[in-house]
Amino acid sequence: MNSETSPLFLPNTKALDVTVLVFSGASLMCVASTIDPMRAANRVSGANLFNWRIVSLDGEPTMTTCGLPIAVSGSFDAAEKGDILLVVGGFGTSDIARTTFTANLRRAVHNYRMIGGIEAGSWLLGRAGLLSGRKATTHWEDMEEFTAEFPDADVRPDRYVIDGPVFTSGGASPTFDLMLHLIRSRYGMSVALDVASVFIYDDAHASNDAQPLVSLGRLDDVHPKLASAIRLMERHIEQPLTIGAIARRCGLSARSLEKIFAKAVGEGPGRYYLRLRLKVARRLITDTKSPLADIAARTGFSSASAFTRTFRNFEGKPPSAFRPVH
Repeated sequence: MNSETSPLFLPNTKALDVTVLVFSGASLMCVASTIDPMRAANRVSGANLFNWRIVSLDGEPTMTTCGLPIAVSGSFDAAEKGDILLVVGGFGTSDIARTTFTANLRRAVHNYRMIGGIEAGSWLLGRAGLLSGRKATTHWEDMEEFTAEFPDADVRPDRYVIDGPVFTSGGASPTFDLMLHLIRSRYGMSVALDVASVFIYDDAHASNDAQPLVSLGRLDDVHPKLASAIRLMERHIEQPLTIGAIARRCGLSARSLEKIFAKAVGEGPGRYYLRLRLKVARRLITDTKSPLADIAARTGFSSASAFTRTFRNFEGKPPSAFRPVH
């Protein structure tokens, strides 16, 4: 979803000054998807289109989820000025958002022409009040909790959202799409195509493409019927479809769908569908405080007891065993 009134997305050859604030717990891929397109744009254009600086809250290197540290050039200073402030968050960012940092972020907004929240960075923008009355997105795993946390925001399941001087992105791949969009809009299609070619990235998405529960890669091209079936499943988690209904919508018989899943996935569509629902349930158990009865309902089970029984059969432990101990 684009409501881009910012002049930064209009054709202009002037370089952009970008501050990238990275939090520990961020994904290395999110950091790379933010920074590498700028580096590549400078390289392929032979010009200095982006000047970027990586900072952390305290000036110390930040640790990504894979264990690799990100070197920084200093600590975040809300008084510094620039064109774009990019906040890259990850695991634990929502807790950091409850600290006095949000006040500093509100002050920093006046010193930048645009501010962006990458993945969990959107939580920081929300806690600072920057998403009130605006369209926004976050990673699909956190979509329901994010919507509940920020009722004044118009939360979309889009890959990325630009609303005036604020933008949010749902993850690493959407961030790459967003950066390509900025490069294409500001510096031209030729530069954007060359940047995409550097990374052999030939499947760019529109901003309002929905974030999938299951990333299919190029399965749409290799086996479109299987891809269609999985998409139907992930859109009907709370009210599951029958396998017969899924097959009909895909233009197949139930038997044909069974054969396709058995050959491509190694299990039948019914079991795959159930595993998909339990995957969503497990995330809700570990990442939220929702009662098990609510989680059961949200993942298509008729009762908490039926959910618990099925969950134990698949995981070997009851749902309560996966609840974090605080």
